[in-house]
Amino acid sequence: MKQNIYDNDTFFNGYMTLRKSGVTYNDFIEQPAIKSVLPPLHGKTVLDVGCGMGQFAAYCVENGAASVLGIDISEKMIEQAQRSNPHPGITYRCVPIEDFESPGQSFDLIVSSLAIHYVEDYPALVGKVSGLLRGGGEFIFSTEHPVATARQKMNNWVRDEEGNRLHWALDNYQEEGMREQHWYIDGVIKYHRTLSTLVNTLITGGLAIEKMVEPQSIPAGLEQMPDVANEKRRPSFLIIQSKKRP
Repeated sequence: MKQNIYDNDTFFNGYMTLRKSGVTYNDFIEQPAIKSVLPPLHGKTVLDVGCGMGQFAAYCVENGAASVLGIDISEKMIEQAQRSNPHPGITYRCVPIEDFESPGQSFDLIVSSLAIHYVEDYPALVGKVSGLLRGGGEFIFSTEHPVATARQKMNNWVRDEEGNRLHWALDNYQEEGMREQHWYIDGVIKYHRTLSTLVNTLITGGLAIEKMVEPQSIPAGLEQMPDVANEKRRPSFLIIQSKKRP
């Protein structure tokens, strides 16, 4: 099942308001971490999976990438990207990664920011990515951390009577599969996978693990969003850097 929550007006409007604020977990935790493991971008051909509003695609060309192809399942996101981040070196296509075809084309770098946990068939995705990468090319992605997606109802913080966070509840970890939560709208579906599944599927698909990062906030986040201090208690995100074997 391919879910397209971003074309829901309620979700899209809420999400856009959040991202335009510039005060988000993406800004202070996930994006700094994923950028920290990027290889030199000069001359690289890049595929941006789940490109959203195109900010990362723009970052790549601004830092020397030869070209970027940004793909996203959401028409609203692609329209926003074309308006907000146009560039001669960037092409945008409205297509989910599951349906993406690019005969004869390969990439030096494939990057995905917080989109993989929406994909049901992870082995198929890794197989497609491996086939699209040149030898020695890299696949770098961020996903919600397995400790964040494990519990069936995804209501993990246990609180006292005053609402203070006591601890993070981890449960159902080995029960992989669909999770459902409310995020602006009901029925947002994500897929929980164990850390071993995330890693071993990459290895089986011909990719070597280069680095894993469980990021914490940059200093600006601690100043503007005090709640990000809770990343020390449990990580929200996982970044995996892998490379296709020659």
